[in-house]
Amino acid sequence: MVVPLLTVALLLVTLVWGLTFPIVKDAVADYGVVGFLAIRFALAAAVLALPGLRRATRRTWLIGGAIGLVLAAAYLLQTFGIRYTTATNSGLITGLFVVCAPLWSRVLFGVRTDRLSAAAIAVSLVGLALLAGAGARLPSLGDLLTLGCAVAFGLHIALLGRHSAEHDPWALSLAQLSAATLLFAVAWPLTEPLRWPSTPVWGALLLTALAATAGGFTVQTAAQRRLPPVRVAILLTMEPVFATLFGWVLAGDRLGPLQLAGGALMIAALLVVSLRHDASPSPVPPPLSGTERGRG
Repeated sequence: MVVPLLTVALLLVTLVWGLTFPIVKDAVADYGVVGFLAIRFALAAAVLALPGLRRATRRTWLIGGAIGLVLAAAYLLQTFGIRYTTATNSGLITGLFVVCAPLWSRVLFGVRTDRLSAAAIAVSLVGLALLAGAGARLPSLGDLLTLGCAVAFGLHIALLGRHSAEHDPWALSLAQLSAATLLFAVAWPLTEPLRWPSTPVWGALLLTALAATAGGFTVQTAAQRRLPPVRVAILLTMEPVFATLFGWVLAGDRLGPLQLAGGALMIAALLVVSLRHDASPSPVPPPLSGTERGRG
């Protein structure tokens, strides 16, 4: 009974992650990007403080803090990017972090990229070109920023794959969120006016901080302990599907035939790489949580 419940819960979490893309797009159009991220991460860190503080060591704070700076860069790129592209494009392009992670693992730690993963990378780039309009236009600034976010999230996953086994997951996640919160808090008054969020922005903040980050982490952690890795990978690749769906329903995004084909190629590449790296041992684990992935 527990396994079906966890499967449904994880599927609901991926649905929430997909839902956040159009919601964040609307929120940052009305509110500053850095301020939004500062409050979001502070709320999520506060939720994880109770289970994380008592498990954290000095080394966890140092390692987690460094990885948290990469996480902060990824979120900045993603959240600025979503200002200048559609919620659908943001969700699909962000999902390329699954493809970028093996490349970073190869560059930093000498983990070889197998031929299937290399082929998936090529397919995903073709899909990205089709999503941008099959050459009819250059990728937008938002598309490029979001692609940078996918690269940064890939680096984040590679670093976690190297260090996560040495630390308590609650403590490591808290250290990352705390470092990112500190960076955003320092940058906020230097880049944007300090102002109180409106009621709709508070709704987006609570959803992303509590449900998509802190809540998503809890469900993901429980699911990883009981569900087969392949099933988890398949469920995680539903995020860009949900992002596309909610972009269409909530934000009015529309994809032409070539863009639909590009999105399908990208999702296929994500699924192939996820299944490949879940089916064989690898120093780069699948993404673990909303705190460790590029949620909208």
